[in-house]
Amino acid sequence: MYQNFRLVGVSYRTSCINIREKLSFDEEENRSLIVRFKEIFGFEDILVLSTCNRTEIYYSSPQDLDDKIISIVCFQKGIEMEEVSSDFKTLQGIEAVRHLYNVTLGLDAKVLGDIQISNQVKRAYQCAADEGTASPFLHRLMHSILFANKQVVQETAFRDGVASTSYASVELVKQIAGNFRHPNILILGLGEIGSDVVDNLKGIDAEVTLANRTIKKADKLAEAYGFGVLDIETALEQVANYDIIVSSIRTSTPVIRSGHFDKTSVKQKLLIDLSVPRSISPGIEKVPGIILYNIDQLEEKTQDTLTRRRAAIPAVEAIRDTAIEEFKTWDKEMMVSPAIQKFKEALEDIRNKELARYLKKADAEQAKLLDKVTKGIIQKVIKLPAIQLKAACKRGEAETLVDVLNDLFDLDRKKVQEKS
Repeated sequence: MYQNFRLVGVSYRTSCINIREKLSFDEEENRSLIVRFKEIFGFEDILVLSTCNRTEIYYSSPQDLDDKIISIVCFQKGIEMEEVSSDFKTLQGIEAVRHLYNVTLGLDAKVLGDIQISNQVKRAYQCAADEGTASPFLHRLMHSILFANKQVVQETAFRDGVASTSYASVELVKQIAGNFRHPNILILGLGEIGSDVVDNLKGIDAEVTLANRTIKKADKLAEAYGFGVLDIETALEQVANYDIIVSSIRTSTPVIRSGHFDKTSVKQKLLIDLSVPRSISPGIEKVPGIILYNIDQLEEKTQDTLTRRRAAIPAVEAIRDTAIEEFKTWDKEMMVSPAIQKFKEALEDIRNKELARYLKKADAEQAKLLDKVTKGIIQKVIKLPAIQLKAACKRGEAETLVDVLNDLFDLDRKKVQEKS
């Protein structure tokens, strides 16, 4: 069955952020897209994963429907297909399966070992299950992936520490925020890094305000997370009102300087500058109470973590590969199950016909005994072929044995006769 599993999508590896933004789906849009695919194609399996770094559609079909899926995605987002079609990556079979493992485990994440991605995959899977587009195949695959993810967390250092500047920023923000009852936080700039910071601040006990040169993007993020919005000029005029500022705006010269603050105040403030060139003047550290971190200092915090995570990659890949082999074995066993069932039905048919010949001369006790004895014989006859078929799955020889079984007992012809 996994041979029919397919992936079509874009990610940070294939397309720039401008394209990924255009193809991004929120949860409501995900559900709408799943329903539409189900109505048009009748998919049993369809999973839509959309994050800031990827939009990927996983589906099961014997037919290659990638172009049709891309067309529907583009139509739903109001984009010309020619504009983005070259950005889409497609995979099939075990490569598509392995890719979903890699994504969930954080091996294919932009930030190696990303701790968020597994939760995003879980939500996408829950959405598929809610909409009835998860067959036993997808359920088993996702359970295998999520169990492997649990092993990675428990048995390796792959998820330890903070491995990106945006995550490191949020950790600092949360640490300093604990010193205030309800801090005012300003996020300046909502590019990829700024958006990551915002995403990781959801649920924080603080008054968060977003400012961006494109106010439309600030409005969209603010609505999603319940944050406030200011135009960037007003925000820069009011920087002294904030306890914590995270800036990632693009600028040739610093836009936040010591002159913005009262140099006689000793009230603690945290300023984080994620911009290159810097958007916060280094001299601001001389203002009493102000703590300033720049991107180099934050990257130093992440390097040790990334080194440990890279060292853990072989252990993660070993967990993944073991899980994939176990999943492939299960998948092959599902292929032989119908053959075993047909074999059982064929033997049961022979048993019933033979019993019918002799039961006319038997009394009730004899009939009961004959039924019990012949059923036991059938169970013993079936047992060995069933064991051999499942063992053949692990050797990759199941198809040959299934064909032999079909030929010996003419099982396919029997199935055709039953349908007619």
